[in-house]
Amino acid sequence: MTKIVFATGNKDKLREVREIMKDMDVEVVSMKEEGILVDIVEDGTSFEENATIKARTIAEHTDAIVLADDSGLEVDYLNKEPGIYSARYMGEDTSYTIKNQAILDRLEGTTKEQRTARFVCAIAAVLPDKKVLVTRQTMEGTIGFQADGENGFGYDPIFVPDGYDCSSAAISAEEKNEISHRGKALRAMRDMLKETMKKN
Repeated sequence: MTKIVFATGNKDKLREVREIMKDMDVEVVSMKEEGILVDIVEDGTSFEENATIKARTIAEHTDAIVLADDSGLEVDYLNKEPGIYSARYMGEDTSYTIKNQAILDRLEGTTKEQRTARFVCAIAAVLPDKKVLVTRQTMEGTIGFQADGENGFGYDPIFVPDGYDCSSAAISAEEKNEISHRGKALRAMRDMLKETMKKN
């Protein structure tokens, strides 16, 4: 069985990856489960660069396939903020309740048409031969007028996906996996990895 080390400490993300990769003959473990404890300096200028930096850093400590993602929220009206700084927006220790309210406050007085936004996810894989694969996907939508829903995490409570009239925190995890930026990026990466494994 092929081992994949996923560069995260986030249990929700790990569960998502395992769910999407379950039809492959792979074991998905977190960097912590693999015993890799390193500081990663995310100093890239795009989601793709940051995902690649994370994956390459972890790959220095294992011969397994390494996957890393970088994702965030872009709000068009706010010049695509918080963007690559989504996790660090207003400080890393600031709760998402506060971050979400700050975005709602900054959009006060705008119309639905002015509140376009998207979640972006880039996933990088570093293979045992150190070849790098990268995929990027988005989930388009708008910022709602108030926080809503209990199922999601991060900015989910204020993000309304296109075609829905509720936030991405108010839909089931299974449904969200189908439409989410990370779900789409992971499925694209899964297909790339399957092709690569066939050749080897």
